[in-house]
Amino acid sequence: MQDNTVFAFPHTGQDRLRLALRRLEQAVAEQRAAIGDFRRSLGELREATAGLEGSLAGYQQNLGDTAGQLRHARAAALRLEETAAKMEAAG
Repeated sequence: MQDNTVFAFPHTGQDRLRLALRRLEQAVAEQRAAIGDFRRSLGELREATAGLEGSLAGYQQNLGDTAGQLRHARAAALRLEETAAKMEAAG
């Protein structure tokens, strides 16, 4: 179905100016809302980045702890090998 709505075109200079000002006000309001949304998004991104930074710091700590445990386990395994070699040589 076709819409046959006819919009009146402003005839006088004042009417055109008023229409232009209303559209400008509307555009400024839309821009203000968009800037507000953008700032909120930046805040959310900042929070997410801070959370990620905390997670990465925890992960790095866990990796460091695991590396330390692996060093201790390797040293213990080497001591066991030495003990086994001594026992074998003595036996």
